[in-house]
Amino acid sequence: MEENKIITNEELSNEQIKGLIYTIQGKQAMLDSDVAILYQYATKNINKAVKRNIEGFPESTN
Repeated sequence: MEENKIITNEELSNEQIKGLIYTIQGKQAMLDSDVAILYQYATKNINKAVKRNIEGFPESTN
């Protein structure tokens, strides 16, 4: 069984980070778990921060 490895943002290249961004019905999105890895926080804390600061997460950045 493969052991889960914690990835830090220092280990990810820009191309790898771009690979974590998905386009769904014309909108760009990232999984909450991927954002948590990038910022080295628990996923639940990322979700709490988004709920507290929803205006800081615009639907579109185009």
